[in-house]
Amino acid sequence: MARDRIISQESRGPNEEQLIQSLRPTRLDECVGQRQVIEQLKIAMAAARQRGEPLEHILLDGPPGLGKTTLAHVVAHEMDTSIKITSGPALTKPGDLMPWLTNMERGDVLFIDEIHRLSHSIEEFLYPAMEDFRIDFAIESGMSGRTVNLPLKQFTLIGATTRAGLLTAAMRDRFGLQFHFDFYNVEDLMTMLRRSAGKLSVPAEDGALHALARRSRGTPRVANRLLRRTRDYAQVRADGHLTTEVVEQALGILQIDALGLDELDRSYLRALITTYGGGPAGVEALAATLGQERDTLEDVVEPYLLQIGFVTRTRQGRMATAPACEHLHLPTPPPRVVPPPDEPNLFDEPA
Repeated sequence: MARDRIISQESRGPNEEQLIQSLRPTRLDECVGQRQVIEQLKIAMAAARQRGEPLEHILLDGPPGLGKTTLAHVVAHEMDTSIKITSGPALTKPGDLMPWLTNMERGDVLFIDEIHRLSHSIEEFLYPAMEDFRIDFAIESGMSGRTVNLPLKQFTLIGATTRAGLLTAAMRDRFGLQFHFDFYNVEDLMTMLRRSAGKLSVPAEDGALHALARRSRGTPRVANRLLRRTRDYAQVRADGHLTTEVVEQALGILQIDALGLDELDRSYLRALITTYGGGPAGVEALAATLGQERDTLEDVVEPYLLQIGFVTRTRQGRMATAPACEHLHLPTPPPRVVPPPDEPNLFDEPA
């Protein structure tokens, strides 16, 4: 159920990526938000062009749906080179990288999504390719095995990861440029939605765009997904125009409230507040109560609730905050009092 959520930050696969391809910017000047990243990239690319050199390897990290893949395409377009795209899970052995690396032209971009999921053997295979632009490839195994040294044309590797902490230090250190993506504010999301609505030929009021931006959980992918859903509703139930009222009606059907929470988010909070008295409660207990997997709660539900301050994590477990109770119109549970231990303290006076 969780993987089909409208407000999920995860991609829904190639079909969705193809649908939003036309909505993505193609130049750095068209990019909205991530201002420090964009400014640093502009300087790095201008310097590389002046020297006539390929751009340094780039590592992009941050939550899903914030535009890491889009920025890789923009970099290739700005540097007037082609981009080749693969992902960590798709590369199972060093030989899988051979077609990508040997067909690169000078300055081309190789984009590896989910780079933290590369195996150790593939990482070691990539090290000389990234540093010295050469690879050592074994064409036979056993006693008669031979290793061929192949030179490569200088290229730029762009790696994207949602879990930078899982990258080895050796891999991370080989990226000359490292950027972290933050969630977008409402104003930046409104700018993106206004541009997307124009490309989709959807008339939209500012109030409607603001309502969509508030529910987009700081994520452009979610914003564009909600825009397409409300466009469909406006086409069928209204006159095709996106007004604040139309957006509220469409998102009411999708059960997405004013802060971008859906029914799974609210069920999580209700269980934590009512069943467990506001917490602390362990994630395993919450998962059992909701009939969900622990990974679903940790990776899909909790990040946004933590971001907006509705949930806190403690050593004892998860705890709901007062704003979460107010949002669901539930009374704030009284703070739990931990009873004193029955055993006497070593330094207590005997009775």
